[in-house]
Amino acid sequence: MTRTIPVRSSKHTQFVDITDQVAQAVASSGVSDGFVVVYSRHTTSRIHINEHEPLLLQDLGLLLERLVPRDAFYHHDDFSVRTVNLTPGERVNGHSHCRGLFIGASEHIPVTDGMMMLGRWQRVFMVELDGPQTREVAVKVVGV
Repeated sequence: MTRTIPVRSSKHTQFVDITDQVAQAVASSGVSDGFVVVYSRHTTSRIHINEHEPLLLQDLGLLLERLVPRDAFYHHDDFSVRTVNLTPGERVNGHSHCRGLFIGASEHIPVTDGMMMLGRWQRVFMVELDGPQTREVAVKVVGV
């Protein structure tokens, strides 16, 4: 079973907790034993499992800013020489693509007895790197 979950971000860089939506997809799939794949369908949003603690999420956002500053020069944003994959209203988002290098586009989570086997503090996040936007997250549940 595959489902697409729309996820709306409200900030440029944001960790949006989608655990409940993924759990709902697992429950409605009828799969008792297997796994779920959660996958971002975008190059500037990612999927990550971590603790939902506001100060930690703030720290993670600050870490991304230190590693890949938003105001640095990125060739991807030089529209005077870039000729590939340009669309009307192209966003200045080279930093967002570079930040995505450090976070995977998907997570695989075991499913047992019809429930995700997440640890006590683990939550599933869609990590927005170029918001605010509405994103599509694919959720595929596989098993018996």
